[in-house]
Amino acid sequence: MELTAFHELTQEISLECFFMTEAQQEEKVIQLIDLHHFVECFDPEIKILGYLHHPINIVEHDGNKKGILFCDLKYASVPNSNASEEFKRKHQLSELWFVFVEETFVPNTNSYTDAIIENSLDIFYDKIFSFNFFQSVIHPLK
Repeated sequence: MELTAFHELTQEISLECFFMTEAQQEEKVIQLIDLHHFVECFDPEIKILGYLHHPINIVEHDGNKKGILFCDLKYASVPNSNASEEFKRKHQLSELWFVFVEETFVPNTNSYTDAIIENSLDIFYDKIFSFNFFQSVIHPLK
């Protein structure tokens, strides 16, 4: 992402999310960075439609609206997925994707498999990926 585009988007977060704490705004910036880099690596033709008011990002991919949720197990637990189905219906999404973000290469995917099973992610999400942010590598897990 170009620095000027990043600056404009972070300004948008500051203006639109003025009610959020500084920590919440920082999380939103991280969400934005993850989303843009994921799109660059997965399919640069993906159009970002919304990211400000919910942890699930809304994108257009192959002519369909889809939702993408990022989770870094190093810093947070898997969010409760019960509301994801309602979010999918409310925003008329064709699919929901769950993306485990990692900073370093994780050769053993057992932690992802465990999280998928423990949280029934395969029921709530149509596709599940691991995304190594710094190596720009995406692996499908479902």
